[in-house]
This record gives sequence, structure tokens and C-alpha cells, in this order.
Amino acid sequence: MTLILFAIIFRVVDIQYFQGEKYKKLSTELTVKQFTIAANKGNVYAADGNLLATSMSKYTIRMDVVAVDGKVFEKNIAGLSKELSKMFGRSANYYQTKLRNAKKRKNRYLLIARNVGYNDYLKMKTFPIFKLGVYQGGFIAEHKTVREHPIGKIAERTIGYDDFRGEAGIEGAFADFMQGENGLRWKQKIAKNQWKPISDVNEKEPIDGHDIITTIDVNIQDITHHALLRQLERFEADHGCAVVMETATGEIKAISNLGRTSKGKYFEKRNYAVWESHEPGSTFKLASLMAALDDKVIDTSTVVDTEKGRIYINNRKVEDSRRGGYGKISAARVFEVSSNVGIVKLIKKHYDHQPEKFIDKVEKYGFTKPIGFQIKGEGKPYVPKPSDKSWSKISLEWMSWGYGISVTPMQTLMFYNAVANNGVMVKPRFVKELRREDKAEKVFETEIINPQIASEETLKKIRKVMENVVIKGTADNIYSSNFSMAGKTGTAKKYIPRTKNNKGEWEGGYYSTKEYVASFAGFFPADVPKYSCIVVVHNPDKKKGYYGATVAAPVFKEIAQKIYTTTPIDNQSVDDKVEFATIDDQYKKYNKLLSVDFTKVPDVKGMSGMDAISMLENIGLKVKFSGVGKVKSQSIKKGEKLVKGSTIILKLS
Repeated sequence: MTLILFAIIFRVVDIQYFQGEKYKKLSTELTVKQFTIAANKGNVYAADGNLLATSMSKYTIRMDVVAVDGKVFEKNIAGLSKELSKMFGRSANYYQTKLRNAKKRKNRYLLIARNVGYNDYLKMKTFPIFKLGVYQGGFIAEHKTVREHPIGKIAERTIGYDDFRGEAGIEGAFADFMQGENGLRWKQKIAKNQWKPISDVNEKEPIDGHDIITTIDVNIQDITHHALLRQLERFEADHGCAVVMETATGEIKAISNLGRTSKGKYFEKRNYAVWESHEPGSTFKLASLMAALDDKVIDTSTVVDTEKGRIYINNRKVEDSRRGGYGKISAARVFEVSSNVGIVKLIKKHYDHQPEKFIDKVEKYGFTKPIGFQIKGEGKPYVPKPSDKSWSKISLEWMSWGYGISVTPMQTLMFYNAVANNGVMVKPRFVKELRREDKAEKVFETEIINPQIASEETLKKIRKVMENVVIKGTADNIYSSNFSMAGKTGTAKKYIPRTKNNKGEWEGGYYSTKEYVASFAGFFPADVPKYSCIVVVHNPDKKKGYYGATVAAPVFKEIAQKIYTTTPIDNQSVDDKVEFATIDDQYKKYNKLLSVDFTKVPDVKGMSGMDAISMLENIGLKVKFSGVGKVKSQSIKKGEKLVKGSTIILKLS
């Protein structure tokens, strides 16, 4: 017994004094841990100051019910339950029951609410019991940051992200600049492997990241997105893109990229405008005509015989969309009616013996190499050269009408914009400046790629025939007497590459008669261009239409027309005055409702969500909602006594 006693004393002394620090450290490591508090990324702003992406603070609120003194708990539980009811919409009795049950079970980590905003978090800290803090009030707040896009899914791929999905768009390109400095917070391990903050403040506060000012205009972006979306839905297309660029500066004012899901819905699937390199079709005829005009081998009045709308080049057929052709017409008219035979014959006659000269022009127009965006994922163009093994006897001719080459929509837009900009080719850009603490750290100026892509004489002629495309050419369906537009339609058959199927058999290797790319590129106003724009739609339903004039051009017109009506350009304006009697009636009814002095909760079922939320907030209620459209249900029934500050939850259809 004596030996055992001495052994115990020795062990106690050894653990307490000789190995004490070791076990204290081990105990601390097992029960106390330092957690990283992620810093908020910098914000992404539109050119007009609207938020495009921001990091929002969200809090999970829990309660250590055991930490609250019994007398304090009984005295204040009714008040706390009432405040929670006002904020989250459930009854005070629900919360009182929940808290009492937690007290009985000695719950030290009771969930109160998730995803609480910063303002509500501050308000909750003043609630009865909670205002006593962590140790006496049991108030536990766990902070996290959530990346939000205030304008929703619009331009999501271009605004981008930097997370588990990778680095995309503007946020991916400027990830390092936008990252802040993380903070630290100590937490203590409690029951069920849960971690509770030791104090109600962080040991080191996080420092937010820095901001990006983009070139995006929210109004023009909204116009562009919805114009493209409506047309994709109408023609059940696979995907498409639309981009609006400010002519003089190269600033991208709007970019929309929409792909179709298996359920027929559209979302920002990929940045098609930047990424997708494809055969452009007839929109490339502008480069062919400009090259020939600038080399003075033809004039706009040069006559070419389109024969009967069909010719053969080395046994390969070239034909016009119009059966029987156009006969003998001028080079200008070839462009206006988009005659494939006409443009092929003009280029073949003057460049067949010197194709390098034509390729040099194409290179000058910016089609042979990527533009060089800061955002990742730009597609690579393909333009064959006479020295390449892939060059054939028909390469030049096929290139002249937009086949056998591959370019991105942004390259085509940059070229068309240069025509609008008196020959000055500027680089498209998405970012205006980088900003630290409201001070511009770096400003991105307009970058000139080519100061003069063609002579003034050539450009003047080109702009005139582009305007005539809309007035009396393939895009006369979008002509408007209220404002001027200039551009070119494009319709290209899709090439189906040669691949092996599941059976090991070779398929493809031909141009499809079912899949098309419809496009339109141009600028407006035609005389003094302010904006250039391109619209590209892939695989529209052939039964509903597939020509550029039918599918893509109307999107261009809608964008141009709405920009005119919402952002007047110079002295031009649209005379159309649209009035809707039903909207006027609804507006009058809404104003009449606001004039009522409410003492009871009104019935808002059937009202538009926007009107219902506005009205309920005006009469003193806090509103939370889910869904879009009209109000389907409301959590506080009509006729109940109005308690200002209470939360009402709306479900929209």
C-alpha cells in the first residue's frame, strides 16, 4: 500500500510539474481552436455606380441557454420571444416554447436563425437577454460572408467568380486585388463536437478587399439581356450572345450569354461572346468588301454577274439564298442583298493569284490572333494561310463569305466597331479602374490596336452600304424611320466535325442542313455612331426561322430602340408614344390604397410582388418574400390587427 501511495504521489508530481505544460498545451489544442474569419472581397461596380457583385455578411444566431441565469430567463423570456416573433414571422408562443424546452435540455447551442443580415444582427444584440452578451445572455453569433449579385443572373459569367468553381470573368481576373486580409477568432469546443466563440468580438478583425469599376451600364445590360432572352425562347435556340460596345472608347456596356437547359430554360452557361470561336458566315463579307475597296481593285459600282445564283469552284457549290440569283448587280448591291456568288467572284478575280495580300488585310482587321482579354477563356481564331498544309484551292473563296475560318463574336464586334469609329480600332474592355478605399489606384484608358484600318474614302463607302442593308437590303425588316442603323446579317451552316460514334463508326465531316448560326453586327446611329452591337444565335429551330435577318437582327433593333428611348443620343429621339390603359388603372388603384390609414393588415393576394412589398413596407411592416410574380399567399392574414415592425412573409407565384 505504501509503495502504491508513493507511486501515485510520484505520478501526480510528474504530471503536474514535469509534464504539466505538455498536457496543458494538449488540452488547449483539443478544446480551444483559432478559426479564420474570411475577409469580404472587394465589390464589383457598374459604370454608373450600381453594385454588380458584393460580399454580404450573414450570421447564424445561436443561444447558450445554460449561460442565462434562471431568474433573468424567466423575467425576460416573454420579451425575447416577442422580438423574435416580430423579426422572423413566427408566433411569440412558438419561440417561448422552444426556449423553455432548450432550457430543460440544457442546450448550449440552440439554433435561433440562419442567414441573418448585418442590420438584423445588430438589432438582435439589443433584444432582451441577448443584450447581456455571450456569458450572461448566451448570445452566439457566427459570421460568414456570402457573394451576392444584386442584379441576379444577368451578366453572371462576365462579372465572374473566384471560388470552388475556378476563376472566371472579372472577379477571376482580378482575384488577388479583390482579396482582403482574413481575421481571426478563438472558439471553444463544447458538446457534440460543436465550437462556441469564446468572446463576442474577433481577436483580429478582417480587412475587406478592394473594388473593381466595370464598364457595364446596368440599364443597357438589362435591355440587352431581355431582348436576347425573348428571341432565344421564341426560336428555341441552343444558345446565343449579344454585346453592346461604346464606339469611341471600346467600353463594353452590356454583354449577355445565354445557354439552354434540358428543361428549356436559359441561363449564363458560358461566356460565348469571348470564348466561342466559330465560322461567322456573311458578317465576314464586310472584311472581304473592305479589302477589295481599300486595295482599289473594285468600287461599289463595279458590276458582277451573279449568274443564276449558283456557281462551282473546284467542284464545290456556292449558291445564293435567292433562287435564280440576282443577275448583274453592283458590288454595293452584292453586299446589301448578301450575294454569296457575287462576293466569291469578286474576291476570286482579284486575289486568287495573290491570296497573301487578302490574308494581310484580314490580319490588319484583327481576325488572326486573340484580342488578349484579362479575363480567362478567350477563344482562339483560325484563319488559314497559303503556306499552311490545310490551305486548298477553295480556301480563299470560302473565306470570302465567312467559311473555312473561325473567329469569336468579340473579334467581329471589334472590327465592326472600327468601321463605326472612323477606322480607329480600339480594344474592347470590361474594366474602367481599380479602386482602393474610394481612390482610383489604376485607370484603364482606351487602347488603340490599329489607328487606321482603311482609308477614309473606303470607310465612307462601307458605312453607306451597311446603312443600305437596313434600308433596302437583307435587314430591311428592322428599318425604322425614327432612328438610323447600319449593319450586316449573317447566316452560316454549322460544320459537323468528323468523329467516331459509340459503335466505332465515323460520322460527320459535313455542313449541316439543320443547324445554323444566325447573326447580325452593326452600329447606331448610322451617321454618328455611338454604339456598336453584335447578336449571335446558335441552332434556332429551323421550322421557326434561321436567317440572321429573322432571328438576330430584331434583337439588335430592340436593343438600339430601347437605348434610344432610355438614353437619348445627341439630338435624335423616338417619336413613338406608348400608353397602356391597364397600367394607368393599376397605378391609380395603388395610389388610392396608399392614401388609406391602415389599422388592419390588408389583403395583397393577386397584387404584383413589387407593389405589395412597397405598400406593406409603407404601412410599417417588414417584408420577406420568395419567388417572383404576383402574391400567392401571405403569412399574416388579412384583417388581423396591424402591429408595426412585424414581419410578413409573402409567397409569389
